[in-house]
Amino acid sequence: MIKSELVQTIANRNPHLFQRDVENIVNAILDEITEALAAGNRVELRGFGAFSVKNRPARNGRNPRTGESVFVEEKWVPFFKTGKELRERLNKDG
Repeated sequence: MIKSELVQTIANRNPHLFQRDVENIVNAILDEITEALAAGNRVELRGFGAFSVKNRPARNGRNPRTGESVFVEEKWVPFFKTGKELRERLNKDG
């Protein structure tokens, strides 16, 4: 599902809301999550999961095409850990 499909689904389930309002709400939520992660904070949505950032230290890597050794700088990457309810729902029997 892409963001526009999410907006459309929410708008269809809530006919009293305009689609542009739903789109603004979805964008606001995603912007807040992004800002929190950029500030180094953790975002937890109970039952769904938690977003955080992890540090990947600098290292020597390899160019897969040439086999040449290359230096890869340190970076921060987003990380998502599923919540218990989501994990149980995904793994329930038939």
